[in-house]
Amino acid sequence: MPPAIRFCRSRDGVRIAYAVTGQGPVVVQTPTWLTHLELDWSSAAWRPWIEELSRGRRLVRYDLRGCGLSDRGARAQGLESWVADLEAVVDAVGLDRFPLLGLCNGGTIATAYAARHPDRVSRLVLCGSFARGALAGGSASKYAREALAMGQIIESGWGRALPAFRELFAGMLMPGAPPAVVRDLAEIERESATPAMAARLWEAFHAGDVEDPAGRVRAPTLVFHARHDGMVPFSAGRRLATLIPGARFVTLESRDHILQAGEPAWKRFWQEVDAFLQPDAAAASAGAAFPELTPREREILDQVARGRSNAAIATALRITPKTVRNHVSSIFDKMAVHHRAEAVVRAREAGFGGA
Repeated sequence: MPPAIRFCRSRDGVRIAYAVTGQGPVVVQTPTWLTHLELDWSSAAWRPWIEELSRGRRLVRYDLRGCGLSDRGARAQGLESWVADLEAVVDAVGLDRFPLLGLCNGGTIATAYAARHPDRVSRLVLCGSFARGALAGGSASKYAREALAMGQIIESGWGRALPAFRELFAGMLMPGAPPAVVRDLAEIERESATPAMAARLWEAFHAGDVEDPAGRVRAPTLVFHARHDGMVPFSAGRRLATLIPGARFVTLESRDHILQAGEPAWKRFWQEVDAFLQPDAAAASAGAAFPELTPREREILDQVARGRSNAAIATALRITPKTVRNHVSSIFDKMAVHHRAEAVVRAREAGFGGA
């Protein structure tokens, strides 16, 4: 069954459409350039992503303002508005702390949000993204010239019956995909936004700059990039990883900006993502035993159950040792335990400290 579509209002009153699929620990996905909650569900390009993210997880995704089922006439565009939209969605769903996934342009939104809300993002996954768009700061590079030229093509050719213009972009996103998949993606692009809005969003994303916020991200971060990505240069993904403290960079052997189900890079990507998100999933599952603990306290208790010291926990979670001590004291009070060993035993019995 297609997911139920719900709406919330962003800070400026713009209505944002969102959907929740699957069961289990939550993961939030930020939108890419053009999305459509209903059409993506049946898309040959995006359906495999939705299925994998919803497998054993509760996936929250939403349409960018200006496209899909969100308000099409939204005038304000840019990182400030996009972060406000994400804030509205996670508040509407009732989320406190959660892992965040950003693909391509959605990675800039996810990075900016994670920097602004370090206590709410438990883990950050970025794929095919960048820190500084080709048009940021009035750049005159060849990438800036290409981005401007493509924006003009979008505005002049997007609404034409001839699909060649849209298939040009779809082909760049998935050069290794069968023609039928490229045509399907191109049709979704056409349905997702007007030519004027598609061009506006294209240029707004390319003007994004999160080089400074990236340095303030505190969540454990995993950055992926396809070695032969034809949409966002491999060097851009590598630079993003260098800017985020402690981020791990994974090279995917692929030409596709949007990975395809079945290619070797697809399997590698999900193996890495599942392993990276597993501690969050284990803590969320075990946390039912101690409902009085906050999400951050459950995360720290899971570390305690693994036998890690306060200093090691502080390093792993990128918080100060003093903050860890305060949380540990609160955890012990709520659990009514007096010694660390006693807390470890009770936590492990409840399922904390998993693989």
